[in-house]
Amino acid sequence: MIDQDTLNKALECYKKIKESNFKIAIAESCSGGLLSFLFTTISGASEVLDCAFVTYSNISKSKILGVQEETLRHYGAVSKEVANEMARGALFRSDANIAVAITGIAGPGGGSSCRPVGLVYISCILSEIDTDCKEYHFSYNNRNKIQVAAADAALDFILDRIKNA
Repeated sequence: MIDQDTLNKALECYKKIKESNFKIAIAESCSGGLLSFLFTTISGASEVLDCAFVTYSNISKSKILGVQEETLRHYGAVSKEVANEMARGALFRSDANIAVAITGIAGPGGGSSCRPVGLVYISCILSEIDTDCKEYHFSYNNRNKIQVAAADAALDFILDRIKNA
């Protein structure tokens, strides 16, 4: 399921977070904890991973991460706005100074013309005002491949944000 390149990237990400004296919080939806799993494959992960939240339902996104119900109603769970609120919620509910959030549609069902299967938003926040969100379109016809691609993209995004911090 997870190839060695992705595991190596997780280790690189772990090292960069540690070198930067950061702690990370992770909020996941469509990836179902896969990004958190990648960090915990590394011995000493607790040195950088403060906590992780898997908030699959809209209710859990609101109750656990503080995503506004109005944001969910207006934009939908798979949106830049919700990804940003998930990241902020993870940051504020942790002792981390960097947070990443993943929300999307892994499929195979549940997509639409507006929000197709493979649409994923990843948000990374370094401070209350330093939030960035990217939109991805993974064209796999396989749920697991979309989840792995989302987690892999999140690792790239974290590395990029730390290098430019």
